[in-house]
Amino acid sequence: MKSSKQRGLLAVSSLAMLLALGACNRADDGTVGDRVGAGAAGVEQAARNAADDTKAMGAAAADKVDDGMITTKVNAALVADKDLSAVKINVDTKDGVVTLTGPAPSPEAALQATRIAKDIKGVVSVNNQLVVKAG
Repeated sequence: MKSSKQRGLLAVSSLAMLLALGACNRADDGTVGDRVGAGAAGVEQAARNAADDTKAMGAAAADKVDDGMITTKVNAALVADKDLSAVKINVDTKDGVVTLTGPAPSPEAALQATRIAKDIKGVVSVNNQLVVKAG
């Protein structure tokens, strides 16, 4: 997940730099010094824009909890529960939606698994597909 955000930021930064450098090659009546100064100003602005984009992406990433972290926390919480610790429940998370699959010893235990998952930070909803095993 981080690598795709980094690639996106790299692409945005590269595009900003190319646009700024492209402005340096435009033909106008200014002196070479004027063009170099204007190009440098454009590069500085592109760098500021890239820095602002980086801050915005970092803030968004800080607000969103990673799906892998949610899965790990739900698994740990299920193992810590005395009624669910011996049961193999599969936990999958996609965009904060937790899906629980596998067996449950009782309907109450299945409901408890849902409550446990919902209490984890970053969980948007829980799709409980647990099957109560007979006897």
